[in-house]
Amino acid sequence: MSDNNLQRWHKVVFEQDMVLLQELLDDNVEFHSPTVWKPKLGRDVTAFILSNVIDLFEDFQYHREWTDGNEMALEFSAAVRGKNVKGVDLIRWNDEGKIIHFEVLVRPLNGLQALFEEMSDRVVAAGFA
Repeated sequence: MSDNNLQRWHKVVFEQDMVLLQELLDDNVEFHSPTVWKPKLGRDVTAFILSNVIDLFEDFQYHREWTDGNEMALEFSAAVRGKNVKGVDLIRWNDEGKIIHFEVLVRPLNGLQALFEEMSDRVVAAGFA
């Protein structure tokens, strides 16, 4: 199942398939942002955040990918407003092929700050903050 999940996730990211993103997210998915302590809960807010990040990141690439059953860790690099970032997506799937947990880690601080500024405006404007 993990290879199929990884292929479907790549389709979301690299083909910007937001319909598939909605299908992959469990109704009660838990999203952990690199910029706030409290997780966001639910498909709508998680889909909003992920679709905006996919749109915002420039030169996005996955470098290394680890899968273990229904869990994966995906190392990536990208740029935000000219600032380079490195990060890891930690994704947990249920047995039905839905994402139930998504956590993002990002460094360095200047890239994380650029990401925070861009996403804060979008999240507030959409009413999710």
